Amino acid sequence: MKEQNHSNHARYVPLHHFVTPILILILLIMGVMRLCCGSCPMGGCQAGQQCGMMGMHEGLFEIIIALVLASLWWYLRRFAIKAQDRAIHAEENFRHFILTGKPLDPKLSWGQVIALRFASDEEYIQLADRAVKENMKPADIKKAVKNWRADHHRA
Repeated sequence: MKEQNHSNHARYVPLHHFVTPILILILLIMGVMRLCCGSCPMGGCQAGQQCGMMGMHEGLFEIIIALVLASLWWYLRRFAIKAQDRAIHAEENFRHFILTGKPLDPKLSWGQVIALRFASDEEYIQLADRAVKENMKPADIKKAVKNWRADHHRA
């Protein structure tokens, strides 16, 4: 596997991060256009007003579907990330206990603990103490890691 470090540790899944939201946005725009115009999607309809109302209903339906899909797209990922963060927090607390015989300092934020997971065992304890004393931001903790401990098993 490719060596992981601070500059390349972020993971993007193109279909999830880029394609899906664009498709949802297109569906939403199509629904708004159909709702506003209320015209026949086929163009040149002979039914007149009845087709206009049908287009408006279809537009409203497309908007509702787009909003439901956007909600699912956002919250399913958020729920997975929250579960992953809880697992990382528990793992790092256990790792700290193994290395020191004490649990992590409760002053460490969740973001700080999650950033510490990339530190090697040799620098972990010092970096955890430094993070508390200096109230380091997670990004600064990651930048301070000298011997990167890669995480290739994340979602």
